[in-house]
Amino acid sequence: MSILGSFLASVVKKGSIAVIHPDGSTEKFGTPEDGFPDVAVRLADKGVMRQILLDPRLGAAETFMDGRLIVEQGDIMELVQLLRANKRWERGGRLNDPSALKKVKSLIAARLDSINGQRRSKANVAHHYDLSRDLYELFLDEDMQYSCAYWTDPDNTLEQAQLDKKAHIAAKLDLKAGQRVLDIGCGWGGMALYLHQKFGVEMLGITLSEEQLKVAQERAEKAGVADKVKFELIDYRDLAERDTGQFDRIVSVGMFEHVGTPNFKTFFRCSANLMTDDGVMLLHTIGRMGKPGTTDAFTRKYIFPGGYIPALSETVEASEHFRLMATDVETLRLHYALTLREWYKRTVANKDKIVALYDERFFRLWTFYLAGATAAFESGSMCNYQIQFSRNRHTLPLTRDYIGEVEQKLRG
Repeated sequence: MSILGSFLASVVKKGSIAVIHPDGSTEKFGTPEDGFPDVAVRLADKGVMRQILLDPRLGAAETFMDGRLIVEQGDIMELVQLLRANKRWERGGRLNDPSALKKVKSLIAARLDSINGQRRSKANVAHHYDLSRDLYELFLDEDMQYSCAYWTDPDNTLEQAQLDKKAHIAAKLDLKAGQRVLDIGCGWGGMALYLHQKFGVEMLGITLSEEQLKVAQERAEKAGVADKVKFELIDYRDLAERDTGQFDRIVSVGMFEHVGTPNFKTFFRCSANLMTDDGVMLLHTIGRMGKPGTTDAFTRKYIFPGGYIPALSETVEASEHFRLMATDVETLRLHYALTLREWYKRTVANKDKIVALYDERFFRLWTFYLAGATAAFESGSMCNYQIQFSRNRHTLPLTRDYIGEVEQKLRG
């Protein structure tokens, strides 16, 4: 048995994988079982196994991207799912305290991983979000929502789930007509336009992506609301230093993952200073169940350089220094997995168009990214947190019933 085979034999128990070597020989591992994929991969040359063994964090991804690790049966989504599902985060069993060395290594890696100064932040954002608008239009919903949707029913369309996400977040903001609202990391402007349309609030959306800014401004102009829904290319830290007045509400969706651990306190200090004394903020972020961790090598190198997925403890602890009360916390456990599977399906359906925009290698990179992310939310430690903060304990209604009531009106 090969060294790679020994690893697969130890991991794959449910479902099966066949490995076809360059000389035509085949090794098979696992046992078919309902709910687990059966896949087969072919190694195009002897260097594939060597590369995977020498760099386990990146080897499989890069040989797949290069077309040398070929999925012959199933697809990359099923391959990654098979490996992840055989070692689920919530697999049970006896739990032991990690060694002191492992704790120190994890802490150092996390700190180095997430240093994200202002100049680097813009470059990191451009790396991902300034890809062609045409790419995102091929797999996102019509409103260009590039964040976790909210699935009131798994059979809903992606468009409905993203609309329901906006309603879910809007309800938690407890909005009133005429309020000033800041959207930190506004994407292509969909949330800002929605909140203005539904509640008559004045919006300022900020981003570090020139491509997203251009699209958001075009949408506001087309809707005839550019005087009430404004967008600006500016870092949240710079905005907090500027005399722009305070905001009644702040919303931030899918941006906190790019802040970086050393800047968590800065983010919350700036947010608190940008809010009125009875302000409310809704933070929607990918989160890490359990303790703090590190960003995987593939994501750090190819997808979100400078990104870091925070544990709930890190997020709340950073906010506590600035008199921000966590007035409501919700964990979305499977919503992003459903969202990512829909994005993956649409990506695969538009393969020819994506290859024409970039090339085959980029298409394989993108599908690996979506497959890995899906598995992380289905079997790994990833989830989404929606955390509502307030600066005044009297601002929001006494019970959270208002959230469901407003949401129902928006959806009905």
